Amino acid sequence: MSEPDGRTWRDQQRHAVRAHADADARRRAAEHAEAAELVAWFVAEATRRGLPTTRLVARGYDGRGRYRTGLTGWYVDRAETRAVDVDGRFHLLTVPGGLRARLFGVDPQPSPAPLVVGAGGRDGESIPLRTLLNRLLGDGSGGPGSTTRPAAPRG
Repeated sequence: MSEPDGRTWRDQQRHAVRAHADADARRRAAEHAEAAELVAWFVAEATRRGLPTTRLVARGYDGRGRYRTGLTGWYVDRAETRAVDVDGRFHLLTVPGGLRARLFGVDPQPSPAPLVVGAGGRDGESIPLRTLLNRLLGDGSGGPGSTTRPAAPRG
């Protein structure tokens, strides 16, 4: 392969990689927007129904320590490592921990909500966020078979 042909090939490869990365970024942004809409719907519906909130607690990365947060909301999963606060923000409630965290608490920052919780995890178990949020509402004042509650918005 001559030098000009090699340069053209590299330019084409670079362009293809950039186009793929841009498409992936657009896909992720669309998923995050859809998940944010779903979380906002859940908070509005949970508030309307009077679904009880709880003070959210973070856990250490090692799973042993529990640390106070200033957050109030609803745990999304049974392990209580993911939650939605009353302001409609999604939080991963795992933190580095340590003595300072034990004394003063922690302030976990919101993160983009995934459309599928647990996707890409090593255990292979994943569940759509919509299903988890509907389960929480099913345990609330409307009851699991309630026909009066609006369904989660479809993407």
